[in-house]
Amino acid sequence: MRTRHPPSTRRALLAWWLATVAAALSATLLVLAPALAAAPAPAFAGAFEQFQRATAGDKAAIDAAATQFAALSANDRADPVLLAYSGAATTLRATTTMLPWRKMSFAEDGLAQVDKALTLLNASHDQPLYRGTPASLEVRFVAASTFLGLPSMLNRHERGARLLGDVLRSPLFAGAPLGFRGAVWLRAAGEAVNGKRPDEARQWLQQVVASGAPQAAKAQAQLKELNP
Repeated sequence: MRTRHPPSTRRALLAWWLATVAAALSATLLVLAPALAAAPAPAFAGAFEQFQRATAGDKAAIDAAATQFAALSANDRADPVLLAYSGAATTLRATTTMLPWRKMSFAEDGLAQVDKALTLLNASHDQPLYRGTPASLEVRFVAASTFLGLPSMLNRHERGARLLGDVLRSPLFAGAPLGFRGAVWLRAAGEAVNGKRPDEARQWLQQVVASGAPQAAKAQAQLKELNP
């Protein structure tokens, strides 16, 4: 049964989706494209290409990304990574309609998929499936990035912060691909900035730069903003 939120909560959620979801996903998820996946490689590559375009601002690609990931997930219901991406793509659909009830439906359905992906995780998902990234880390990071952008009244921020911390503290994290680690460090820096902890933010950004991660240029630009 779908949870019904009070009007003020629904309005806050709708405003958040329109203002932040595409940017947040673009900043944190584009580095996660797999070289080898449990799903057929061509099908996953095609879905992810649409997802990349969608999170980069191409609204015409949103429906295609959501539809293709939904199909992949339906064919492999045991894969939490596919379900997490399906949920992320579904939430983007909230930006494609002007109808409030449709926006809310896409948002709630997408979040429900991300929640379900988290419940599917078990010890077997500590194995690297997607470009060398353990599925357990990837799903938790997708979920953390989503939850951390929600309004405080929805009570998801604490869980998102906890999931982000779980990824950073995981013994699997050091062996994850550099692109994935750079995305996580960059997200941690963003949380530190939002929490008015500039010294912590600088540490995360400096970690990105020092590691030579693909996000180094972006981290360097953000360091300049913190040090005018």
